[in-house]
Amino acid sequence: MAEPAAQISLSKRYNRTFIPFQIDAGVAPRGAIGLIVLGSDHTVEHEFRSLLNIEGVGVFHSRIKNSSTITPETLLAMGARIPDCVDVFADGIHLDVVAYGCTSASMVIGEDRVFELIHGIRPDVKCTTPITAAFRAFEAFDVRRLAVLTPYNQDVNDQVAAYIENRGFTVTAFGSFNEEDDNTAAKITTDSIKAAAIELGTRDDVDCVFVSCTSLRVAPIVSAVEEITGKPVTSSNHAMAWHALRLCAVQDKISGAGSLFERF
Repeated sequence: MAEPAAQISLSKRYNRTFIPFQIDAGVAPRGAIGLIVLGSDHTVEHEFRSLLNIEGVGVFHSRIKNSSTITPETLLAMGARIPDCVDVFADGIHLDVVAYGCTSASMVIGEDRVFELIHGIRPDVKCTTPITAAFRAFEAFDVRRLAVLTPYNQDVNDQVAAYIENRGFTVTAFGSFNEEDDNTAAKITTDSIKAAAIELGTRDDVDCVFVSCTSLRVAPIVSAVEEITGKPVTSSNHAMAWHALRLCAVQDKISGAGSLFERF
């Protein structure tokens, strides 16, 4: 009696052929970026994809649990979760940079502490945060007098302004949408952000506009705001994507992405 087809082993049904193969450097031979994204964030992955659509540059994502309500307390609570999120990137995945994608938490926790937590898992990577990147952008622009636009409430705004000024910059104009919920902040229209950035940026005592918060959709309007105000513009995602790219030693200029991506 013949053996039922379903019971015939693979070794009997197929001739097994072991096929030789070659390997290359994979999708990120020029730069591998590990991006830690807030669980409530809608925007940063999308903007990184649009800004860093560069052959040989790869972005690998890990999500960190957070409260969608943005307060100093909820921001500080994220610090303990950073190591686990870095650990999600398996040992076999080479990373050049790890970027922690929360502007306000980076200031509440402190950049140095964020980097310490990352280096506890990945000691050899370079690190950035949105505010770290923003400071590098201000230096690249050679500006000191800033207009800052955020979606945050007053408690967070006070910490943001103080943190920036403690680094030697002057916040000469500050605007806020005063929205605590990250899910709502992500839905603020680009027209609203553009109008607010232009209003702040056209002031005579402002040299540069910085839009703080990875949830705000700013990358598509940077060039337009720069053209209208005649001043450099950047944001949390915009600056962090640029800084991560430069930390990877990728010096490409990206047309249409704003004047920051013309700088090194």
